[in-house]
Amino acid sequence: MGVRPPANDDDEPDVIEFGIAALDARLSEADVEYPIEARSLANRLGHLEIPFDATGHTITLEEALEEVDAREFDHEQELLNALHPVFESRREATGNSLLSQLKALVPF
Repeated sequence: MGVRPPANDDDEPDVIEFGIAALDARLSEADVEYPIEARSLANRLGHLEIPFDATGHTITLEEALEEVDAREFDHEQELLNALHPVFESRREATGNSLLSQLKALVPF
């Protein structure tokens, strides 16, 4: 997923990537070869912090992999599909917090 930040005086605002979109970008940079075991991926890229919402909350790839049942991924889409619910549940849990609700009410 991606969200545009509030408009600035700049010509084009940057896009904030989070969740699967952010993970996809990082996997492309890392040149991951499939099939790959979850443990092997965690050992290689587990330290990567992936933002799971537009406000910048993150989860490491290793933490996300620990929350899925699959132990091997035959291709990137299978990995992204497995991790999507992890990012969504984190995003929903953070979005429902009192602090997040208050931030949504106050314009910055």
